[in-house]
Amino acid sequence: MSNLFSKDSWSEILEALSSNGFRTLLTAFGVLWGIFILVILLAAGTGLENGVKKGFSGMATNSMFMWSQTASKPYKGLPQGRRYNFKISDVEALKTQVPNLKYVSPRNQLGGFGGANNVVRGLNTGAFNVYGDYPEYIEQQPMDITSGRFINYSDIEQKRKIAIIGASVKDELFDKNENPIGDYIKINGVNFMVVGTYRKNSNDRGDIEEAQKEIYVPFTAFSQAFNRGDNVGWMAITAVDKASISELKEEVFKVMKSRHTIHPEDDRAIGHFDLYEQFSKINALFIALNAIAYFVGILILLSGVIGISNIMLIVVKERTKEIGIRRALGATPWDIRSQILLESIFLTIISGMTGIVLATGVLALVNSILENNSSPDTMFANPSVNLFVVGVALAILIISGLLAGLIPAQNAIKVKPVDALRTE
Repeated sequence: MSNLFSKDSWSEILEALSSNGFRTLLTAFGVLWGIFILVILLAAGTGLENGVKKGFSGMATNSMFMWSQTASKPYKGLPQGRRYNFKISDVEALKTQVPNLKYVSPRNQLGGFGGANNVVRGLNTGAFNVYGDYPEYIEQQPMDITSGRFINYSDIEQKRKIAIIGASVKDELFDKNENPIGDYIKINGVNFMVVGTYRKNSNDRGDIEEAQKEIYVPFTAFSQAFNRGDNVGWMAITAVDKASISELKEEVFKVMKSRHTIHPEDDRAIGHFDLYEQFSKINALFIALNAIAYFVGILILLSGVIGISNIMLIVVKERTKEIGIRRALGATPWDIRSQILLESIFLTIISGMTGIVLATGVLALVNSILENNSSPDTMFANPSVNLFVVGVALAILIISGLLAGLIPAQNAIKVKPVDALRTE
């Protein structure tokens, strides 16, 4: 411990490392490069993860979407190939019969990609997706209400013909400085009053503009205006936080099959998309990528540490006479060992910290470039490492320094003063 605070010890360390500066730099570069690669790989993984998960931004990922298809098995006298529709009564049945469901939102849709012009306002027309929804849907796929409001239960109960329009709908149907709130648009010949505007991110890369070309109206008004009766096109179902929708979906399918006389083993009769399952796969992928980054980075770092250990062995051999003299003058084995270990740790930490600083500089530059060229379609965002990773890197450096100096230090204390003084 006395060596750690000894000015003479530190002077000796600096002199020993600078006596052959080029060799020291080459040795230090191994550790520098290892820690640099480790930080860059982890930051790159984080950047890619941020970019991919940005597509899920705001969405209730513990959700699934479910729709009716064609029965693929005959059942109770009903034929194979039968088509059927979900009903609004199915919603309450799911809420009461399947525990741990947070939201069950029935939905209907009008229009679609490449559809005919279905919305008119004055002389302006446009083809947009129109959805009949319940108020809960904004909790499942949050959007920024930029003016006005979203659907509420008074709208549902009174079947109000109101609409919330996307930013692109507003741009196409209204003049630049015109306020759409309180104005009317005509959807398939039916007037709806605009009560809100929204903007949201798309979960499909490249479709950010399409996400703004949507119109939301109350489910009941939609059903009445477009003669859907009590039919439901599809449902957005979200589980409570403590449960997984992937584990609950079989119970949901069981209830729906029973209500619509579907064969219990007919897996084709109900279509679904499990968002939670997809999100979990992405999480697992990035856990694996981080593990690979640690593995590769630590291997590279290990090669640098081996280099430091080798150079310290050479240093001990070159200083055999000096060590012998110190032993003859009364230096204890611990004094010799601690001196060698300090040199090893010092070289490792200085090299590693330089690598961390360089990696930080590169990440700052990359983040600056990304900010100046930001795009909704970018699959890479905010590459960074947290303080925990930096702490782990520092711990690795200290342990590596100890390991690198351990063998040379043990060799140093084995030197006998008499033998050392005879060495030429």
